Amino acid sequence: MLNIDKKAEGNTLTLGLSGRLDTTTAPELEAEVKGNIEGVESLIFDFTGLDYISSAGLRVLLSSQKIMNKQGSMVVKNCSAEILEIFEVTGFSDILTVE
Repeated sequence: MLNIDKKAEGNTLTLGLSGRLDTTTAPELEAEVKGNIEGVESLIFDFTGLDYISSAGLRVLLSSQKIMNKQGSMVVKNCSAEILEIFEVTGFSDILTVE
């Protein structure tokens, strides 16, 4: 189960995620990003409530990063130690801006 809390302010879009980002829920997040990315210059993923991320979730982050490379910036905030470790092991910490 994944909850997405969407907040758009000007050209900034913040997606607060809680629950699990896996093969079941990744398409939901991808649709949310693709449906709201138009004109966004700053995309923020807030992982405060995110317990788990799978490779499917990482793929969504990667495709979001590719889009934002062309039109602005993307930041991933408030990751748990487990998720930070996944980013380290997969090399995503080199691709993503993690705060």
